[in-house]
Amino acid sequence: MSEQFAVIIPAAGKSSRFGGIEKKPFTSLDGRPVWLRSAEMFWSREDVSKVYVVIAPEDRDDFRTRFGHLLLFTNVELVEGGSERFESVANALARVPNEVAFIAVHDAVRPLLSTTLIDSVFEAARAHGAVVPGVAVADTLKQVEPETNRIVGTPSRAGLWQAQTPQVFRRDWFAEAYARRAEFAGNITDDSQLIEAIGHAVFMVPGAATNFKITTRDDLELADAILKARTARRPEPRPTVGPFDDEAKW
Repeated sequence: MSEQFAVIIPAAGKSSRFGGIEKKPFTSLDGRPVWLRSAEMFWSREDVSKVYVVIAPEDRDDFRTRFGHLLLFTNVELVEGGSERFESVANALARVPNEVAFIAVHDAVRPLLSTTLIDSVFEAARAHGAVVPGVAVADTLKQVEPETNRIVGTPSRAGLWQAQTPQVFRRDWFAEAYARRAEFAGNITDDSQLIEAIGHAVFMVPGAATNFKITTRDDLELADAILKARTARRPEPRPTVGPFDDEAKW
């Protein structure tokens, strides 16, 4: 059997910038929940041992009521999250069997991921051990004074990339990084930075402009428009592992 990947999908955030009564991962995107569109890209892959969807404790009952039937037909395991993202990922990591070679972490709210991008990131992870997809910064950047919003600088964008997910790492590196994460508290903003902090090189591979993170309602509307444009251009087969084509269930 080829080297296996475990995929962790954190969906335990508070969605404070999204607005409304429903959290981002659970809201509908063109008839199906955002988290499902993210997770389903992984769970039918032969090189993925299991997908760990991490949710907040207060969302467990609602999640099982609305989406629990899906878990019967997939290799998804539901994990209870912590008070912050790193704790949530650590809870999922503790469930991953030791024989799994790689850990991938993908935002639940990046629902437009493609199979081609996953293939590229997984292959690069096998070669380098730690990989992040991203897109080169194209717009002019401005440094702004927080108190007044006055522009105080225009940094060069040369060599700057916007990081995306899935970020993929050798399991032994990832486990060590998480075991030592308290050493770097307050200075780390994503998983790849933890890997760098313990001394390993992380490589960037081309991501996709459509692999953006849904943060606001505007992002959701843009994702919906992209999905509708894709459908109008060419129907794209979607992974199927169980009877969830009935959109009334969502």
